[in-house]
Amino acid sequence: MESYKRAFISFLEEAGVLKFGDFTAKSGRKIPYFINAGEIKTGAQIARLGEFYAQAYLSRFGSEKAVLYGPAYKGISIAVSASIALAKNGVDVPFFFNRKEAKDHGEGGTFVGYVPQAGENVVITEDVITAGTAIRESVEILSALPDVHIRAAFIMVDRREKGLTSLSAAQEVEQAFGFPVCAVVDVYDILAYLAEDPANAENVARIQRYLAVNGAEK
Repeated sequence: MESYKRAFISFLEEAGVLKFGDFTAKSGRKIPYFINAGEIKTGAQIARLGEFYAQAYLSRFGSEKAVLYGPAYKGISIAVSASIALAKNGVDVPFFFNRKEAKDHGEGGTFVGYVPQAGENVVITEDVITAGTAIRESVEILSALPDVHIRAAFIMVDRREKGLTSLSAAQEVEQAFGFPVCAVVDVYDILAYLAEDPANAENVARIQRYLAVNGAEK
């Protein structure tokens, strides 16, 4: 496992984003762990989160440039912090986000920030993916921009659970739209990290049992 992934999982635990216990997902599934991006509440935390997204971006695309799109609302701070972190690594990229309701005065419009031009690549920055609904909504919103190409979507954690089919929600999005969904880490990275400490044996076993029933095809 890359060192930044191990550091990221530790960060998620310390920030209270990654929790273990008994939770109910939107799907109604009873899950043994939970990812709550809403626990990112300080400047230091959002700066660190952006650094991890930047590391994942650089690991996947190197110095290739794309415009970062942060869907309102949680995606906005991720896009901003990731763009800052990328700039510090020598990859200065623009960012933009959407309004929930189009503005009909002032500069008007749906988007705030840089508006991608025809032929430019866009990367969607989201927190998590459950059924893929938010990313599908982003695809629809971005379709208003002529000849803009969605290069990828980046998320914090891929749960690797079944979506509407035996595939994961991320895999279903990839099949539907033809761009990759890239996670900083996935649930199997989390399992590998937890397994390094015998004190986590119960959580490891519970997550493994859950994935045996609800896990997507690898």
